[in-house]
Amino acid sequence: MNDVPTIDTGRLLLCPPQEAEHQPLAVFLGGERSEFIGGPESLWTAWRDCMANIGHWHLHGFGLWTIKLKSNQQAIGRTGILNPSMWREPELGWHLFDGHEGHGYAYEATLAARTHAYDQLKLAPLASYIESQNTRSIALAERLGAKFEADTTLMGQPVQLYRHPKPEGARMSDVTNTPAQNGRNTDVIPTAVFPQKESFND
Repeated sequence: MNDVPTIDTGRLLLCPPQEAEHQPLAVFLGGERSEFIGGPESLWTAWRDCMANIGHWHLHGFGLWTIKLKSNQQAIGRTGILNPSMWREPELGWHLFDGHEGHGYAYEATLAARTHAYDQLKLAPLASYIESQNTRSIALAERLGAKFEADTTLMGQPVQLYRHPKPEGARMSDVTNTPAQNGRNTDVIPTAVFPQKESFND
């Protein structure tokens, strides 16, 4: 998927989704921590979810990136924008795989994804739909500057709608081409505008 930009946040890379990544995704979706995004799910459902995300990129020009540690290329979660046909509007979403909470990765990655959505995709202020029991995601949304807007439903489930502000002064216009492992070029967007901290509470 050489049409999907790779975003460099400093510690992390937001990378195009790949079919092989359904395996770490399946471990996460098969566990209890996936309860707020429809889990636990089977290996088959995890593969289908991965394939649907790749298709989402092709259809819409945006989707979920795979979050990888820049130091060792380990996949640690996903973040990005989804807009299935049953959604009212594009949603900014995120999740981290087990063992990677507490380092600020979700904040760093999702801030980069949101800035790209505003600067490059020209999307309106984004929404996040979060279950009221998902206190960690609510805390992250608020840390990102999102404000509670309304109690609503999504696919028949009660959720809370958080509205994100448009970032001020964020710029992601510097794009360089670097060779990917398969010989194709991948856009790598540096994000020097993002604050670099040792720890955020994901």
